[in-house]
Amino acid sequence: MRSELRSIAAQGVVPVLFGGEVQDETLHLTEFVGTRTNNLKGLAIPPRSGMGGRVVAQRSPFAVNDYGNSQSITHHFDRPVLSEGLHSILAVPVMVAGKSRAVLYAAIRDFAPIGNRTADIMVSASRRLGTELAIRDEVDRRLQLLQAASATTGDGMSTEEIRDVHAELRSVANTVTDSDLQIKLRGLSQRLALLLNPTGIDPETTVTLTPREVDVLSQVALGCTNLETAGRLSVSAETVKSYLRSAMSKLDAHSRHEAVVTARKLGLLP
Repeated sequence: MRSELRSIAAQGVVPVLFGGEVQDETLHLTEFVGTRTNNLKGLAIPPRSGMGGRVVAQRSPFAVNDYGNSQSITHHFDRPVLSEGLHSILAVPVMVAGKSRAVLYAAIRDFAPIGNRTADIMVSASRRLGTELAIRDEVDRRLQLLQAASATTGDGMSTEEIRDVHAELRSVANTVTDSDLQIKLRGLSQRLALLLNPTGIDPETTVTLTPREVDVLSQVALGCTNLETAGRLSVSAETVKSYLRSAMSKLDAHSRHEAVVTARKLGLLP
């Protein structure tokens, strides 16, 4: 969210931006760009209260040109909003699976309406953020599976299930722009690899695969063709071939299957 707000601010379309996530149906404002006071910081906005609560409930954008005199919202938060000098405000929900998961605000200290360009930029940002949150939800779900697999024996996840989850995590990592999230996803995938290789990466190996090479091999290990791997990793088939050739060379392997087997022996794949 912070990244999206800063990206919008860099375009210079509106002076004040803020937002927050919805937790237990209550909107919590946590991120701010261009504010002059701390009066909005930490506000908890229940459903249908103020602009944020209305947007969370109706699940669609809403704007006012004169916040203080608007008859369309409750005025529980007049003091922090007006003390910041905000009058014209646009609130846009961030939707995930049909639910409002966050709200982004754009505001100006005049009574002029917020323009269509700003509205389009805000809606685009909310969609990108919604995609990121959906991915994070999937990461959390996969992490729960990983923790369950780590805690159980015998009837826990099968080897093929672990390998499938590993490949999916590598695939999801290629769809996000957040570098920290990419690192987290790849870290989780490595933890999965260690489930089947408890001794870890062979300390005597001199083989070092790049993240992309591991991404490709993880898909190949599931039996995916180059074209299928390309689709899963959002790259071209030629790019897949290039990474695969590089990995095979490093592993001194003469076939896709041999590359996978060697990578598993070295603890680079589950």
